[in-house]
Amino acid sequence: MYAIVEAGGEQIRVSAGDKVCVEKINGDINSEIVLDKVLMVSKDDKTVYGSPYVKGASVKAEIVEAGRMPKVLVFGPRPKKAHRRLKGHRQQYTKLQIKEIIGG
Repeated sequence: MYAIVEAGGEQIRVSAGDKVCVEKINGDINSEIVLDKVLMVSKDDKTVYGSPYVKGASVKAEIVEAGRMPKVLVFGPRPKKAHRRLKGHRQQYTKLQIKEIIGG
């Protein structure tokens, strides 16, 4: 059984026992959260699609860790100018342990 959920502006395929990284979700480590924006649920040969979300479906997950990704450097020169700019960005993330998929 697996589901496709929307979390942090991304669509992610999850199944029970998976660990996934999503954009920062507010919550304490080892606390349980419910992802209710489920786009699709598949079990055996049956697949249920939502429009846009599947009614009554949710995914229970536990927050395992929170932190920041490695730094990404962005270099932005301007053509034919002496202008150069180097920026760095570290995206915050939350790692989730998927417990179970409900409904569908």
